[in-house]
Amino acid sequence: MAINLQKGQRENIDAPKFTIGLGWDTNNSSTGSAFDLDASIFILNDQKKLVSDENFVFYNNLVSPDGAVEHTGDNLTGDGDGDDEQIKVDLTKIDPRVSEICVVVTIHDAENRRQNFGQVRNSFVRIFDAVTNEVILKYELEEDFSIETAVEFGRIYKREGKWKFEAVGMGMKGGLQDYLNKYQ
Repeated sequence: MAINLQKGQRENIDAPKFTIGLGWDTNNSSTGSAFDLDASIFILNDQKKLVSDENFVFYNNLVSPDGAVEHTGDNLTGDGDGDDEQIKVDLTKIDPRVSEICVVVTIHDAENRRQNFGQVRNSFVRIFDAVTNEVILKYELEEDFSIETAVEFGRIYKREGKWKFEAVGMGMKGGLQDYLNKYQ
């Protein structure tokens, strides 16, 4: 049975192979532009910096160099139920320099489209076992991010040889470039 997390809560991930599913719904935009939300993964060392530039996994770089993290592709609309984007993770392949995997969702071209996460609802991140498809945990973002255009949904980190997930739910006004600046 899945564990529903609250912001700041942590939970062990015992499955060596799992999928991160991210979902959201958008309100009808008063700007007339469609929403395009993008999941990005920052694979970090113990100094909280990218292991290498190629360890930034997103719609233009779908697989990490070690093959441990794979983005399944960009969903341009977010229409439909369930996961809008997914990232597959195989911890048996992870580079030994990796100590954290940061999960971020941004709104593509948010400033020009005058969009923010206040116009997004039902946002969630869930992790499920890649072998059994059993949901391990789920975190639903409940905050109203009225000015933020990027949100760190959660992070997967290694402590004392075990991998854990932390529900972060922290927004940032700016976007993907701000996260790149933070982690490079």
